Amino acid sequence: MKKMIAMLMAMALLCTGAALAETIKMGSSIDFAPYEYYDDVTGDIVGIDVEIAQAVADKLGCELEINDMQFDSIIAAVVSGKVDFGMSGFTVTEERKQSVDFSTTYTTAKQSVIVPEGSAITSVDDLFNADNEFKIGVQIGTTGDLYITDDIEANGLKHAIERFNKAPDAVVALNSGKVDCVIIDDQVAINFVAANEGLSILDTAYALEDYAVCFAKESPLYDSFNAALEELIADGTVQSIIDKYITAE
Repeated sequence: MKKMIAMLMAMALLCTGAALAETIKMGSSIDFAPYEYYDDVTGDIVGIDVEIAQAVADKLGCELEINDMQFDSIIAAVVSGKVDFGMSGFTVTEERKQSVDFSTTYTTAKQSVIVPEGSAITSVDDLFNADNEFKIGVQIGTTGDLYITDDIEANGLKHAIERFNKAPDAVVALNSGKVDCVIIDDQVAINFVAANEGLSILDTAYALEDYAVCFAKESPLYDSFNAALEELIADGTVQSIIDKYITAE
């Protein structure tokens, strides 16, 4: 363990030097457009998180390696040192702070609800009505999963939660009638609705949240990465990347 810590510290020191370029490993679930996804034409991994991470790596003089994994396994991979940081539309929550440290917030988002045309769910209030009983699809381990789980328990609701490893699987289940709605990040919801005729997004957000990068506690990479990220936020680079993928309404 001591040798591993020493190696990680040495890598962090090398990464901060302009002359040497080491590799920093990013854990991400590459099914979360527009934040991270595979380009249909090139097969390359692209998206908001990918470009921000690459900009940070460039500033640090590092190579960026992206590891595609299930969302609910990313924090464990960060904590164990399998990857150096997690970046996959991570919302800052008190529960997650018990396991990892978060960077400065780089964007805000909201949880939205996707429903099929003609759905009995016409507003978020319908999900909080104790007389209603719906099957709700979520990607396992996401804040959509955490929020609806907490709300069901806190309010004595009768909904059933259907959990999926990948976000597209939840949408497939919605299209086939296996679930009544899907709770997911708003920009991801917009992409799914655009690609699937007959789906829509409820007007009211289910929840508001902040996105940040997660690191293992006392990570030797944290300070340099976060400093670079803050510089990219300050000089407008982060916002320009976001604007490239998200068109303001």
